[in-house]
Amino acid sequence: MGIISVRLNLEEEKMMNFLVDYFEEDKSELIKHSLRDLYEDLKDREMIEDFEKREKRGKKMVFINAETLRKRL
Repeated sequence: MGIISVRLNLEEEKMMNFLVDYFEEDKSELIKHSLRDLYEDLKDREMIEDFEKREKRGKKMVFINAETLRKRL
């Protein structure tokens, strides 16, 4: 497991302290949570770009509802 040291200016420190209190998580967990969110956002964008490329190539894209998906699983 890696250890990272982060330097925060006064404004960033105030934001961090506010978020620690609001989410009732320690600073380390908040940073990990933020990293996961950023990574998920990136993967979502990649999937959207892939969808748009397929759509432009004329590949028919089909949407299914959650119930249909659940049955397929």
